[in-house]
Amino acid sequence: MFKTLLFVVPWAAFAQTSMSIEEYKPKSTLVVPRHPVTRAKYPFIDVHNHQNSQMPVEQMDKLVKDMDSINLQVMVNLSGGYGDRLEKGVANLKGRYKNRFVVFANIDFTNLDDPGYSKRAAAQLERDVHNGAQGLKIFKNFGMDLKDTKGQRVHVDDARFDDVFETCARLKIPVLIHTAEPWSFFQPMDQYNERWLELKTHAGRARPSEKYPPWETLMDEQHSLFARHPNTIFINAHLGWLGGNLAELGRLMDRLPNMNTEIGAVLYDLGRQPRFAREWLIKYQDRVMFGKDAWNRDEYFTYFRVLETPDEYFDYYRKYHAFWQMYGLDLPDEVLKKLYYKNALRLVPGIDPTPFPK
Repeated sequence: MFKTLLFVVPWAAFAQTSMSIEEYKPKSTLVVPRHPVTRAKYPFIDVHNHQNSQMPVEQMDKLVKDMDSINLQVMVNLSGGYGDRLEKGVANLKGRYKNRFVVFANIDFTNLDDPGYSKRAAAQLERDVHNGAQGLKIFKNFGMDLKDTKGQRVHVDDARFDDVFETCARLKIPVLIHTAEPWSFFQPMDQYNERWLELKTHAGRARPSEKYPPWETLMDEQHSLFARHPNTIFINAHLGWLGGNLAELGRLMDRLPNMNTEIGAVLYDLGRQPRFAREWLIKYQDRVMFGKDAWNRDEYFTYFRVLETPDEYFDYYRKYHAFWQMYGLDLPDEVLKKLYYKNALRLVPGIDPTPFPK
């Protein structure tokens, strides 16, 4: 005959009642096929990265060794600066690794209200290209925080920069432009905001209406800029913050044939809609490039897994960007090649094509 035994277990053994939402990191119990990828299937070009172009030799050697380990053949450093800084940075990176780095220049906003500013900024960019810059990067302060001497916000499609963008067209160099931030950052931080956790843990990322224009205003200005310079090649950073609305991004790309894009820091949107994202990337395979944004070698592994495998329900590389899981897109080889290197070879001048498959 069995006796009933009663065990009294303190509730604390099962739950930490004081645990915060930031501490909650559940481990999935789902058992599915796993194909982790620590090296890209093809050599690739990262068109969106940020480095100190004047880094010491030891740091540069370590960076290139890490690049080799993941099959990263060419890194585009978007933080090149202008003038002497640009020239010295190019000499430093290319002096030791001629074909492993590309440097983009940035705009000098000094005295932008001066009558001759437009021509001066364009002339500076032309000198920077002569000194080795292979493109122009526009940072997110452009449109959001940059103000003129009267305290007025400088719009993304401000006519004072027309000469700069027309110079890019003439010199056939691309403009990689970051406008605004994710749509959710401009919305109330309430129970409906899917980026609530990120805004709670990174409060400075919020874009409240009392300080910033609406997201729609900034993006309309950006699209106006693209339309006004049809001969300039634009690379709209971060999928133009439309990774969560790829149908709209497709309509925008159909309307603006000079606009391309890249996937830096928005993998979380592609990996949660694998079927439609795969279909979309196949359709726009000639217009999308690989980008990562912040350098962290191990974080690239998640990109490779999403792009190359059919895996299901695996972790994103940063919890606060996405609380959801990732799914692989299992992209066709030709689409992978275009995403990894073929589109960048076509749009960014001066990259040695030798290491890349035909």
